[in-house]
Amino acid sequence: MKTVRLLAILLATSLLLVPALAHDHGLPEVDPLDHADGSIITAGSSTVFPLSERMAELWTDEGGVAPSIASIGSGAGFERFCVEGETDISNASRAIKDSEVESCAAIGREPIEFRVGTDALAVTVSAENDFVSDVTLEELAMIFSSAETWADVRAEWPAEVIQRFIPGTDSGTFDYFVEEVFDEDEEPILSANPQLSEDDNVLVQGITGSPYAIGFFGYAYYVENADVLNILNIEGIEANAETTDDGSYPLARPLYIYSDAGIMAENAQVNAFINFYLTYVNDEVVDVGYFPASSYAFSGAVDYWRIANDMLPIGDAALDLRDDEAKHMDDMDEDEESSE
Repeated sequence: MKTVRLLAILLATSLLLVPALAHDHGLPEVDPLDHADGSIITAGSSTVFPLSERMAELWTDEGGVAPSIASIGSGAGFERFCVEGETDISNASRAIKDSEVESCAAIGREPIEFRVGTDALAVTVSAENDFVSDVTLEELAMIFSSAETWADVRAEWPAEVIQRFIPGTDSGTFDYFVEEVFDEDEEPILSANPQLSEDDNVLVQGITGSPYAIGFFGYAYYVENADVLNILNIEGIEANAETTDDGSYPLARPLYIYSDAGIMAENAQVNAFINFYLTYVNDEVVDVGYFPASSYAFSGAVDYWRIANDMLPIGDAALDLRDDEAKHMDDMDEDEESSE
């Protein structure tokens, strides 16, 4: 009993360190120059790609080994990470699926999820489009499935054929859109014969090619092309930092990177790069074109890194541990009282 209470006291003491560590996110300092050798191989989401590319540039500028980053879609990224075992980090614009976790387990990997930002999936039209600025989710489903012309959606819109440009089926962006707009049924959107591409820049080119075209991708690609694209409000809600943070924008979604404790332990440069990524991502994410993760989600990512490195969590994971410990102590007290 004394041992349990001592553990609880030690854990409570560690929580007192949270304010002191909050300034540096609770991560130890890392010098990229100490990790100029080895390799860091990443692949996955085209949405996360600009953010990981920025973090890799900063890391390399400070002397770290240059990471390899492939923009191949979240699904293909998990294939390389969980099946082929070729990558150290998997970029994803959706959470990993149970089937993918099972594939990872089959090759001895246990994915660790690090939340690195928030995206507002951008539904866009050409800047030459002067008739649509806001759509409902129901209208969005029609536009990307059964409607042949814009007038089929609203009578006052032109009777012009809708041209659709969407991410490929390996993309987490595609998965997320289908989940939110079509209740996970991809048949309606694929039956509409859209133009698909894993390259978001190709989608931008397609949309800007006609005032009757429409497409969707990560917010960063809209920001990069805001001079030639218009972004639509969804259900009357504009995509911005406030609406993505509070979840009121209907197509707000999390952004992740994934790794594995074994990979991090065996490859110091990978472990350090993830530390560096988490330390500085909030300084860069808005400039790249996305929004910071909530403080709750971000503190969880920091805790997952600390736990993977055999360190006590200091944020929400620590609070969860404290609650579990308190419950365990109450149970033991009840057992002790009943035995007396």
